[in-house]
Amino acid sequence: MLRDALKGLTVLDFTQIAAGPACSMSLADMGARVIKVEPPEGELGRGLGPAWVGTDSALYHGFNRGKQGLCLDLKHPDSRAIVERLVAEADVLIESMRPGVMARLGLGFEALSQLNPALVYCSISAYGQHGPYAQRAGVDGILQADSGLMRLIGLPGQPPCKVQAPVVDVVTGYMACMAILAKLQQRARDGQGGHLDVSLMNSALALQQSSINSYLHDGQLPTPIGSAAPYAAPNEAFSTADGWLMVAAYNGNRWLRLCQVLGRPALGEDPRFLTSALRVSNRGQMQAELNALFVTRSTDEWLQRLGEADILCARVADYDDVLQHPQVAASGILAKVEHPRHGSLRMVGFPVNSAEAASEPYRPAPSLGEHNHEVLRGLGFDQARIDAWQRTGVLRQAG
Repeated sequence: MLRDALKGLTVLDFTQIAAGPACSMSLADMGARVIKVEPPEGELGRGLGPAWVGTDSALYHGFNRGKQGLCLDLKHPDSRAIVERLVAEADVLIESMRPGVMARLGLGFEALSQLNPALVYCSISAYGQHGPYAQRAGVDGILQADSGLMRLIGLPGQPPCKVQAPVVDVVTGYMACMAILAKLQQRARDGQGGHLDVSLMNSALALQQSSINSYLHDGQLPTPIGSAAPYAAPNEAFSTADGWLMVAAYNGNRWLRLCQVLGRPALGEDPRFLTSALRVSNRGQMQAELNALFVTRSTDEWLQRLGEADILCARVADYDDVLQHPQVAASGILAKVEHPRHGSLRMVGFPVNSAEAASEPYRPAPSLGEHNHEVLRGLGFDQARIDAWQRTGVLRQAG
């Protein structure tokens, strides 16, 4: 079963907010044991709200399900014994600190690979481990700006826009997960671990490969054009009598059928609009013609009429619409996680469907230091020593 695929794999998670937690949560969703190691004040993502689940953010709960929580002061000299025992038994370590920070804590790849040569060590950072920007911090919005993504979003003549969902963070997390799985496959052949360098910048560029590849070919800087695709038309949203409808009818036959459904078959033979390339060049004129037609009926009416003609279309949905979408319900992507203090929490679950049923329900995100004792007893430390570490501040735990 896919949800059991990584059982037996142990992952140490030294990451915060979204990119690293998305990576480690994906591994946990596939069955890995993930130990989330947090600083005494807790990871930054706990405080990023609204919305809130108790005192922690919904963002934190949504990116950290299925993990065990260990709260450890890495600056305390006594933490070294714990970290060495953790690393010795781990398969993967993921960290998202600024390059050099882990090394200064004695936790860099070179030091830890001496303890465990098979360790797959994944560093996630804003700009990568090397180069002139390596020491620069960065978050999703900064990389949306610096990678050019914000220049693609919005309307002509309007201020720059960003995608509100942290798409660069999330795609970086998935990239890191993919790289870790590939490295584990390589390790199965040669027995060696290694250091993976995953950056938000490179992931943001990969996210834009169609636009960047076009620029590399023709040298034309892209400009924001709202919902439209720069390479095909019509492939954009149109206003209806009661909402918005996204239509993709740039294929020759679909364009002709669209004009028929709209009651303007002659428009399909208009010399301005005979090909997708011509419609892109004359997009403003095409939009004016189509807008005047789409606004005459409701979104539901157009969905039915266009669907019957096999024309690609969709309602421009808000989250109320999405949560009532029949395919969303059928896919099982919306998960319920039972939390011991907060009850049933709804969140986006593992996005890949499998022919087999899930082997077990999702487990909630840990409270700060929730599994300190469980993890350390599993490493062979006795209770007296664990209690002493708790008293001296090596370990922390939420009340």
